[in-house]
Amino acid sequence: MYTIRTEKGGGQATVVDLRCDTVSNPCAEMRRAMAEAEVGDDFYGEDPTVNEIQRQAAQLFKTEDALFVPSGRMGNLIAVIIHCRKKGSEVLLGDESHMYFYEQRSMTQMAGMLPRPVRTLKDGRLDLQDLESKIQHGNPDVQLICLENTHNRMGGRVLPLSYMKEVRDIADRYGLKVHLDGARLINAAVSLGVETAEIVKYCDSVALCLSKGLGAPAGSLLGGTSEFVAEAWEIRKILGGGMCQSGVLAAPGLVALKHAQKYLTLDHQNAKIFAKAVQELGSPLCLVDPAIVDTNIVLLSLPGRLMGEDLCEQLSSVTPEEQENGRGVVVKGHAISPRHVRLVWHRDLSAQDTQRALEKLKYVLGKYSNEAA
Repeated sequence: MYTIRTEKGGGQATVVDLRCDTVSNPCAEMRRAMAEAEVGDDFYGEDPTVNEIQRQAAQLFKTEDALFVPSGRMGNLIAVIIHCRKKGSEVLLGDESHMYFYEQRSMTQMAGMLPRPVRTLKDGRLDLQDLESKIQHGNPDVQLICLENTHNRMGGRVLPLSYMKEVRDIADRYGLKVHLDGARLINAAVSLGVETAEIVKYCDSVALCLSKGLGAPAGSLLGGTSEFVAEAWEIRKILGGGMCQSGVLAAPGLVALKHAQKYLTLDHQNAKIFAKAVQELGSPLCLVDPAIVDTNIVLLSLPGRLMGEDLCEQLSSVTPEEQENGRGVVVKGHAISPRHVRLVWHRDLSAQDTQRALEKLKYVLGKYSNEAA
């Protein structure tokens, strides 16, 4: 939470930024860690802080090795390149997945692979019947299945362990690899109440983002076998991801991992409190089901005349009436479709911020109801 000066009247407005968990700022402990980080040239594998976060990541995943990369997109792309050995290979992934929706250009242009969409169910799972139908009949071009846990566009939904095993069994049946886009993987582990490795064990590789729910300023971790990580090291250089004294980026990541359980638990609690309160408002303009809020993401469904972009605009505006009453609050959300607004909780947001966001939403919905009346 922070404040901005409003355009009219010169007053102050409190900002509650719920667009994404990437908007959080590094905490004081992270900034100290960056300033004091012991560094070396990671291009030669000599940065002790990077080596430490890679060691901790491998321990977290229970994989043979891990690699620190600049971003989650790069981690996912590296995995696709390694698992798909020839250009034109098909990658099976959800039609609502982050890798299909936002990363397919890098997959096609940089790796020369063909993303083949599979129907995504409302809880983030792939339709297994649709998945298997696309790999039957001995199609040699299909090489890889990609999963996403938690699932971003489906509202932070968590894939059950039993489902992860079902996908693993299908992959083994047809000789395919499984990569996990685990940008918010620890959110999933916290929600399930299991060790992170209990999710990863069904996959051949995994990418975890440090700059989303974990709150670090940059970086991701890619885990797999020693052979996989050795090859990933080379591909990272080819893609321009080789870094030198990158311990200054790895250091806040170590802080983020240390406090992950505590902060993610609070984020989940705040998101669920908000969802329950929105449901209790009983507005036909804005619906949410608290029962499907698994983690730190809330999807607002808009079945009536109020559209996603309009709601976001109203939430982020401070009216003269609000300024006069000293209630200037700007709430930033993200319209992921005309009928859905995504709100994401993160470590910079408190219970008080959650209440501010709720009051602002109530105020906006009340305005629309009054205008309709």
